[in-house]
Amino acid sequence: MAALLVLAPFLAVVFLNLPHTRLGDRLALPAAALLCTAQAALATAAPQALWTRIPGLPAALDLQRLLGATYPVDALARVMYLAIALVCLCSALLARSAPSEAGQEFRFANLLLLILAGMNGVVMVRDLFALYVFLEITAVASLVLIVVERGRAAFEGAFKYMVLGAVATSLLLAGLALLFVVAGSTSFDVLASALGRGTPHPLALTGTALLLAGLAIKAGLVPFHGWLPDAYSSAPAPVSVLLAGVVTKTTGVYTLIRLVGSVLGHPDRLAPILVAAGLVSVVVGALAALGQKDLKRMLAYSSISQVGYMVLGLATGSKLGMAGAVLHLFNHSVFKTLLFVNSAAVERQAGTRDMDRLGGIGARMPVTGVTSVIALLSTAGIPPFSGFWSKLFIVVALWQTGHRAAAAAAILASVLTLAYFLSMQRRVFFGKLAESCAGLKEANGWALAPALLLAAITVGLGLSLPWLFQTFLLPLESIL
Repeated sequence: MAALLVLAPFLAVVFLNLPHTRLGDRLALPAAALLCTAQAALATAAPQALWTRIPGLPAALDLQRLLGATYPVDALARVMYLAIALVCLCSALLARSAPSEAGQEFRFANLLLLILAGMNGVVMVRDLFALYVFLEITAVASLVLIVVERGRAAFEGAFKYMVLGAVATSLLLAGLALLFVVAGSTSFDVLASALGRGTPHPLALTGTALLLAGLAIKAGLVPFHGWLPDAYSSAPAPVSVLLAGVVTKTTGVYTLIRLVGSVLGHPDRLAPILVAAGLVSVVVGALAALGQKDLKRMLAYSSISQVGYMVLGLATGSKLGMAGAVLHLFNHSVFKTLLFVNSAAVERQAGTRDMDRLGGIGARMPVTGVTSVIALLSTAGIPPFSGFWSKLFIVVALWQTGHRAAAAAAILASVLTLAYFLSMQRRVFFGKLAESCAGLKEANGWALAPALLLAAITVGLGLSLPWLFQTFLLPLESIL
């Protein structure tokens, strides 16, 4: 079943690009949305046995057997499949919300399907080289999407993304090669066994450091974050949703969690490095967001800060910290996607994302305004929204594992988060209506649908979290 989540998007791209037909032009976005919906349903409701093998499927058609490998789908993988599907679905709906040039929707849908396949592959594989291949598929398709509108800002953002992406690729390949020399394999299981025997080889330590540095670039951790604000803010709205909502979380944060938890075994010497990287990202991202007047750039710096929380949870090494990191990863995919969807609606309706030129538009765009409040409260960790729980787990785990200064700093950074988001809400949605926004109207249904869906998930997850924690998140202890 896991292999199908990779093969189905690739086959959809092939079908949509068959020659001598214009059917693909009309089916591209609906096909992408349908695949995302099916994946979300499978990740949520499919029994574990179905992920291992589809009942009644002939052995000749068993993809995992034909590929000569098994891909265990654990609780962490299902969380990621769900997050990927939700964000890609919202991106497809947002792409449909605005008129575009002839063929642009078709091109976007094809690249979206490639990114979907690439991210599903990142989650599926348990081999470093295969992981690298799927990371590059995702990165190349993302790079093309950033420059789809061909503006100067888009090319600048894409150039930074390309340069730092090339650095990350070089670091990952070098680290992979060194670990292969030490272990004789790139399989997660073999590497974990080799790295867990006695004192690590100097080459293994060097390879591990290179891998972690490459993933830090992918995740946008400080000081490797230089590409992120420009890429997020200059990309078209549906692409910003993809990048901020799930691409950097899958290629950077998820991969970091998977490797540290399943391969490196969370060695004690790694904890101080992760705490320092997470704490610096939390604080620097929050302080940088405070000084922004461009709505999308503020959200980009906020993403850097929130990634820091995930790394802090990972640094604890405890089951509570790991559960908090994974939950915050999913929460961030939901509430940050919601904020970028709403920023796209504001920019499209008002013609600007300069917060100093906006004001009072909540009366004209009530759904956008209310869902933005839900998202910002969840981001700041205000109960009963889902972001409160994940931040609570992370802070408690930091305190329990002796990182009390980091726990206090994480709480203070949440206050900063609330401050810059309340400033955003006041400048954009509250107060007197700006003269330039006198004729403003609410966004259309294609833009409101993902906003309402994500807001409902934020509220519903927050209310149901105590049950979900016991039944779904705690089993992560047996995985990582």
